[in-house]
Amino acid sequence: MAIGKMKGRITAVLLAASLLLGGCGTDAGHGKTILLENPTGDASEAALEKSEEPVSTYADVTDTIPLNMINDNYRTYYEVFVYSFCDSDGDGIGDLQGLISRLDYINDGDDSTDTDLGCNGIWLMPVNPSPTYHKYDVRDYYDIDEQYGTLEDFKQLLDECDKRGIKVIMDLVLNHSSSRNLWFQEACSYLKGLDGAEPDTEECPYLEYYHFSKEQGSGYYAVEGTEWYYEAQFWSEMPDLNLDCVALRQEIAEITQYWLDMGVGGFRLDAVKEYYTGAPQANIDFLSWLDDTVKSQKQDAYLVGEAWLSMTDYAPYYSGIDSLFDFAFADKDGIISKVMNGAPASKYGNAVAELETTFGAYNENYIDAPFYTNHDMGRSAGYYAGDDSACQTKMAGAMNLFMSGSAFIYYGEELGMKGSGKDENKRAPMYWSMNPDEEGMCDGPADMDAVKMKFESLEEQAEDEDSIYNYYKKAIKIRNQNPEIARGSVECLTEGSADGYSVVEGNAESVCVLRKAYEESELLLVFVTGTEPVQLDLSQVTLDGETISADTQIRAMLTANQEQIVFEDGIAGMPGFSILVLK
Repeated sequence: MAIGKMKGRITAVLLAASLLLGGCGTDAGHGKTILLENPTGDASEAALEKSEEPVSTYADVTDTIPLNMINDNYRTYYEVFVYSFCDSDGDGIGDLQGLISRLDYINDGDDSTDTDLGCNGIWLMPVNPSPTYHKYDVRDYYDIDEQYGTLEDFKQLLDECDKRGIKVIMDLVLNHSSSRNLWFQEACSYLKGLDGAEPDTEECPYLEYYHFSKEQGSGYYAVEGTEWYYEAQFWSEMPDLNLDCVALRQEIAEITQYWLDMGVGGFRLDAVKEYYTGAPQANIDFLSWLDDTVKSQKQDAYLVGEAWLSMTDYAPYYSGIDSLFDFAFADKDGIISKVMNGAPASKYGNAVAELETTFGAYNENYIDAPFYTNHDMGRSAGYYAGDDSACQTKMAGAMNLFMSGSAFIYYGEELGMKGSGKDENKRAPMYWSMNPDEEGMCDGPADMDAVKMKFESLEEQAEDEDSIYNYYKKAIKIRNQNPEIARGSVECLTEGSADGYSVVEGNAESVCVLRKAYEESELLLVFVTGTEPVQLDLSQVTLDGETISADTQIRAMLTANQEQIVFEDGIAGMPGFSILVLK
């Protein structure tokens, strides 16, 4: 490929090689066995091999650009399953003190350091008292599960997050409660004592909190010892709440006020499409009420809803709420993984550019919530196989982070953790160390299988310039340096158009060029999603009314392999799996 020499100020060379460390963890203590996939030898041999690799340092343009963090609801959230994240007391179960001890890993609050991920939001999966390990059946909406700690621990967590500029949103489960919730227990006890008489909601207001009936409809279960049934669409121990109940709505308002007053920044809303089974408009109307209620309590509160549907079906939910998880781009069958498995890069670019029209038609103030995986999905490292799997895992993560909106990262994705099959496997212990007995390591859910890890733990990846972990850190840093990435309106440029680019050499189908505009600034994102290098002529592309030239500012170069990006006079030479950011 004929590419001119690149000016020194914009050279970024990634030379450190990614090496898989052989060996495996053991079950000598309470930890589950966590194996490395396809071991290549014992740890000492791998370490020796690694020490013989050429070591290089380089001046990266990203390191010269200050962060530009804006205190709004466009953030980078880190999803934490407390149960599997960090154990502070040695019982094998993660807890709030464990999370507090690792906050500096997520964000240390010091812009001058480069040892934290740089996330400025945390989504806490349920932390309320619950009889299950996952805690999506809430026993008490006003307290903290004793496995995780106390209300004082939670208040300390919020204080420490506030010091670091981290906004904490709680999982709020309103479709159902636990069957052990006092509300449900009181209602069932009352029905059992009727002895054939008709119920009176003035005597037991909690009767209206649920759907009780003398007819056993679909998804209904018997109240033992009575002629009554209750609705529980997910599971018999998760009775559905009656969200039309005025008293329950008042209770919900008190719950949200309680946590907002404590310092929570908002809520992740579980299963919003199931609030009223089979009735989308009723779901949307309730979301609108809830959104109005929470915003009246805290104007800048952030609410994000989970509606696991096709985009056609979840887009209308934006008429009731400002933010929804963008399922179209997530999971092994989502747009990102399809592109990384060979679909044209334009599939991603065009889909991203169309979001403003699709979601904006329902809510001009929408905030997209892109995510790549979560606790209900197989982890992304398992989506790819072969020699390029590490590169694919890295770049897919960046494609999620470089979307507009509030981007979400599931804990451990930045390490390339694996986990698929039953839910417990998807919620495996955070991979701090290959030694399961290392301080802070968790057991994980009791029914979890031994999870075979494909890449090394944080201990090893932190020392490897070319690791998935360090790639994620850089991608998040680029997002934090350039407000246009999270907040910009998006245009997908077309090859060969008057204001487009041209592919001089390489596969045009692997190229996607996005222009983002925010306030008075424009930024260009250039993606090469295939394995082969590409040479692009960007000289006809305009940014802020000026065509790209030697004076265009390089904001970042992000490569998933050891090759370099070369850019001079509007011509970009890009290796496979690379991203160029211009401004």
